Amino acid sequence: MPYRAEVIGSLLRPDYLKEARKRWEAGTLTTAAFKRIEDRAVDDMIALQERCGVDVVTDGEMRRTHFIAPLTDVITGVRAIPAFTRRWRKPHAPDEQGEEVEIQVQYAVVEKIQRIRSLTAEEFAYARGRATRPLKVTLPSPLMMALRWSPQFSRAAYPDPFQLFADAAAIVRQEAQELAMLGCEYIQIDAPELGMLCDPDRRRQDFADHGMDPDRLLSEGIDLLNAIADVPGVRFALHVCRGNNKGYYVGEGGYEPIAAQVFRRARNFSRFLLEYDDWRSGSFAPLREIPTDKDVVLGLISTKTTELESPEFIIARIEEASRYFPREQLALSTQCGFGTVWEGNPIPASVQEAKLRLVAQIAHQVWS
Repeated sequence: MPYRAEVIGSLLRPDYLKEARKRWEAGTLTTAAFKRIEDRAVDDMIALQERCGVDVVTDGEMRRTHFIAPLTDVITGVRAIPAFTRRWRKPHAPDEQGEEVEIQVQYAVVEKIQRIRSLTAEEFAYARGRATRPLKVTLPSPLMMALRWSPQFSRAAYPDPFQLFADAAAIVRQEAQELAMLGCEYIQIDAPELGMLCDPDRRRQDFADHGMDPDRLLSEGIDLLNAIADVPGVRFALHVCRGNNKGYYVGEGGYEPIAAQVFRRARNFSRFLLEYDDWRSGSFAPLREIPTDKDVVLGLISTKTTELESPEFIIARIEEASRYFPREQLALSTQCGFGTVWEGNPIPASVQEAKLRLVAQIAHQVWS
């Protein structure tokens, strides 16, 4: 296993980048000038990861407005429509209710989708010339378009939402193929919708009640994901979490409801990055379902909270996980990205750096 200390993808966007995007969108900053500021942010994020000592880096997703941007910001057919809301919750103890908030879903698919350009090719080509450590690119799962398919607005273009997922999968696969031609050897598919399927309430409210069969997502949907991860020369990883939006999450529940279908059916993925930072993810027992020729990255360090985890506690959790999956095929990461959405999680940049250092410190201590 080459990478013991992993990042997930997104990092907190610096204030100078946020301000520059506002000016660019307002038309007071040229595209050329904005791109130079994006470049600076990528340089800063790569330098951050490398000085923290993680084994593989990303560009921090500095060029994206949201982790799903390669399937929304650079395609046609998606319109800004407040189609529906979704309930998000703050992390809390298992015996507490926790703070909840309704967040508006701002976009819906209204026409057949088509790619305008590749966002990830720009990301990789630039970062390739800056990184001194192995470089990873993240791509959103095409099944995330389930959260852009509206029974009210999308049926004219896609009577069956799985037609939309197939078109999205073709776009993501094209991205992966082009990245491979540019020399990319490691691609991560981000699939929080799979984590949402661990939660009975989310299965019903976000999928079944909207005309999407959860069981079909775990059969036909996983086959779509598996077909993407079939590009020669590229190692594919699948990241599963339960939502990450400004420190809130959307799903709860262990991996049992999806383990057999995801871990066994997604055969072309050699690496699973799994959220395990608190009680919401359940026990490590479902790791038994993962074939032993795979690697598992344990997302034990939270990007949602400012508290810095105890190394002793994390090491004990790694040892607990090794009762269910071979220790030598485990690795460590944060549970999700720090900046999944443009605003980022409510933690200071200093805590982000401390947590990245903690990932590297613990991983290299455990697997030295």
